[in-house]
Amino acid sequence: ETTHRGHATALARRAAEEGVRIVVAAGGDGTIAEVAAGLAGSESALGVLPLGTANVLALELGIPRAPAQAAAVLAMGRTTLLHPGIARYPDGRELLFVQMLGAGFDAAVVHNLPGRLKRAIGKGAYVWQTMREMPRYPFAPIRVSIGDRVEQVASVIVTKGRLYAGRFLLAPGADPRAEGFHVALFRDAGVVAAMRYGAALPLGLLPRLRGVEILRAGQIALHGADIPVQADGDAAGFLPNLICPAPQPMRIVLP
Repeated sequence: ETTHRGHATALARRAAEEGVRIVVAAGGDGTIAEVAAGLAGSESALGVLPLGTANVLALELGIPRAPAQAAAVLAMGRTTLLHPGIARYPDGRELLFVQMLGAGFDAAVVHNLPGRLKRAIGKGAYVWQTMREMPRYPFAPIRVSIGDRVEQVASVIVTKGRLYAGRFLLAPGADPRAEGFHVALFRDAGVVAAMRYGAALPLGLLPRLRGVEILRAGQIALHGADIPVQADGDAAGFLPNLICPAPQPMRIVLP
């Protein structure tokens, strides 16, 4: 059992050094990302028991939500390669993520979400916090650099997978088992735009919405003043950062 932020990474790294064949993360996407960070560069495979709030990676890869069925996957499943991302910050810190990194409004929701409320009502806590953030978030501009292309947007999500916040479609062509990233640019700022994006998400319409563009990228630089960042559903500091592929893929156990 973990007791603090980063504890899962330390435990997983120790297990990998001891030659453990499969190291299982029992929790949500944030816990899975911490365990993956501890296993990075090793021969140990990542296993998943999806016990968190959203379990986006498990949904993405078809890992069963029921613990007994997920355990059967760990016992009988195959392994495939997962291609995580790395966010690099000016202070030298590096953060591995397995599903997504967001900067802007969605990150503000994650930063300010009370942990006790999340534990009490699960996904409903995100809805409640979203409504609280809308009137007070400043929607400061974010500069996104992808190769020679530079865009100014209100929010951005760099994703490895198709799904966001559960089963909701964000980037139809993405796959965490593939190299590279999909970048969702949200150009329109303000409460009305945030409400429009939020209404389109559960309908599967967000990728086709006016003001939203999905790009492919191998490396992304994000710049902005006091812009919050979230990675795999956990607060991840503030911009600027540089997002690039992890130095090497890792193995994950799948059905």
